[in-house]
Amino acid sequence: MKQESNDLFRFTLEQAALRHCDDICNLINLTYRGNSGWTRETHIIGGNRTHLDEIRQAMEKPDARFYVVYLEHLLAACIYLAKEQYKTTYIGFFSVHPDFQGRGIGKYILQQAETIAKEQFSATKIRMYVVSQRPELIAFYERRGYQCTGLKNPYPLHLKIGVPKITGLTIEYLEKVV
Repeated sequence: MKQESNDLFRFTLEQAALRHCDDICNLINLTYRGNSGWTRETHIIGGNRTHLDEIRQAMEKPDARFYVVYLEHLLAACIYLAKEQYKTTYIGFFSVHPDFQGRGIGKYILQQAETIAKEQFSATKIRMYVVSQRPELIAFYERRGYQCTGLKNPYPLHLKIGVPKITGLTIEYLEKVV
């Protein structure tokens, strides 16, 4: 377990288990499709961001795992790591509860996830996907060393992770060498 403390609270990043699936699913939907927080996408995408089956399937993949941060009994944050080919690790489902955004939890979790990817998955590169029409989110990652690859794809309607409210919605690929 990895720990960090700051003036507001003490928290621990720990590997999630199947019993955490409901909390993870609820947090991701609240973070991206809720009514508050700077990470919400409700102005451009409707519907849920994920569903319980997607979380369970992701958790059951070999060489993949979720990490969670609980503050008391509330899931405050989660992040997903999956080993890919060519010493690359995918980061996804990164969520910080709107009540805890802007307090450094996200920065800490991202740093810890990068360390885990490097040490446990032998990653030399981290990849993620972000909705292109979220410049503030892309800027957050760029400040942490991620770069846009120039690769964009249409929003993945087939995954049933929301319905675009605007036309031309795309997914941008970001990478970081670690």
